[in-house]
Amino acid sequence: MHPRRPDGFDGLGYRGGVRDDPPFGGPFHARSFGSGTDLGHWVTTPPDIPGSRNLHWGEKSPTYGVPSAPTTLEGPAEELFPGGGDGPRPGPSSEQLNRFAGFGIGLASLFTENVLAHPCIVLRRQCQVNYHARHYHLTPFTIINIMYSFNKTQGPRALWKGMGSTFIVQGVTLGAEGIISEFTPLPREVSHKWNPKLIGEHLLLKCLTYVVAMPFYSASLIETVQSEIIRDNTGILECIKEGIGRVIGLGVPHSKRLLPLLSLIFPTVLHGVLHYIISSIIQKIVLLILKRKTYNSHLAESTSPMQSMLDAYFPELIANFAASLCSDVILYPLETVLHRLHIQGTRTIIDNTDLGYEVLPINTQYEGMRDCINTIKQEEGVFGFYKGFGAVIIQYTLHAAILQITKIIYSTLLQNSI
Repeated sequence: MHPRRPDGFDGLGYRGGVRDDPPFGGPFHARSFGSGTDLGHWVTTPPDIPGSRNLHWGEKSPTYGVPSAPTTLEGPAEELFPGGGDGPRPGPSSEQLNRFAGFGIGLASLFTENVLAHPCIVLRRQCQVNYHARHYHLTPFTIINIMYSFNKTQGPRALWKGMGSTFIVQGVTLGAEGIISEFTPLPREVSHKWNPKLIGEHLLLKCLTYVVAMPFYSASLIETVQSEIIRDNTGILECIKEGIGRVIGLGVPHSKRLLPLLSLIFPTVLHGVLHYIISSIIQKIVLLILKRKTYNSHLAESTSPMQSMLDAYFPELIANFAASLCSDVILYPLETVLHRLHIQGTRTIIDNTDLGYEVLPINTQYEGMRDCINTIKQEEGVFGFYKGFGAVIIQYTLHAAILQITKIIYSTLLQNSI
C-alpha cells in the first residue's frame, strides 16, 4: 500500500542543497558569477506543488542541473557562457515563463500519475483480484481490448470509478505522517548525516502511517474494483465512512471470510515499506547519474541557458518516474497478494475480465498471506501473481510520453523567449 506518487516522499537521505540566500541588500547580495559555485543561484527553481514532495514550509526544491557548492569548475565562467560578463540572465518575462513552465511540468506529471493513469489502475486491480480469470492480460494489447469492452458496455465511468477515494487515501497518508511526526520524535525526513537509528525511526514512522491509512486503502480498493453494473451512486466521502466502519465493525455487512485488520497489518506495512525503500534508492541513484552526466556535459562543451533550465527541472521528474516504475514492477506479486487479502469477505462483485460484459463474485477463502501465496502458485501458476501486468506497461508508457511531450513544449517556449 502506498500513495500513487511514491515521490510524494523524499528519498532516503536525499535532500539536495537548499540555498540560503542572503537578504536583499546584504553584503553578499550583488555577487558575480565568476565561478561554477555561483551557477546554482542563476538557475530558477520551480515552485513546489503541494503534496508532490515531502517538504517543510519555506524549503525549496534542490537544483540538480549544476554541481553543488563543494564542487568547483576549473576555469572562469566564460567557458560555460561564451561572450564574457556574468553570463546571460533571463529577463523578467523570461523568468516568469521559466517559473510558469516549471510549475506546468510538475503539474502535468501529477495529472498523468493520478488522473490519466487511473483506468490502468482500475484494470490492474480488477485483474489482480480475479482468481477466476483464464486470461492473465500480461501484455498491453489485451488490456486495451478489455478497456474498450468495459467502456462500451458500462460507459466511461467504469474506467474512472474510485478516483476520488485514491486522493483521499493520499491525503490521509500525508496527514497521518505529518501529525505523527509532530507529536513524536520520529523524523519525517533523513538528512545526509544519517545513522542506523535515524533510519529505523524514519521507517517506523512510515509503518505507523501505513497502519493508520490501511482501512481507508481497503475501502478505496473496493471502490476501484466494484463493478459499475451493480454499484450504487456513492459520495466522494464514502471511502472515509467505510474505512471508519471497517475499524469499529459497522457499515456494510461482510461475510465470515473477512480477514480482521490485525491480520492485514503485516502484508500492508511490508508492501508499503518495501515500496518506499526501493523507490527511494532508485530515485537517489538516478539523480546521481543524471547530475554527473550534466556536470560532465558542462565541462565538455558550453551549455546554453535553455539546456541549463531543462537540467534544473527534469532530473527529479525522471528520477521519480524510474523509482515508481521499478518499485511497482518488483513488488507486483506482493501487491497481488495484498489486494486479494483486502478484498476477501467484502461481498464485492467485480467485472469479468475475460469477457468484459459479465460480473463475478469474490469467494476466496485464504487464511492469511502464506496461504494466499501457496494457493495462487498451485492453482494459477507463477504468472498468476502478474495478472493485469499489461496495465502497468500502458500506465508508464503513457507517463513517459507525457514527460517527453512537456519537455518538447518547454524547449520550444524557451527557444522563443531567449
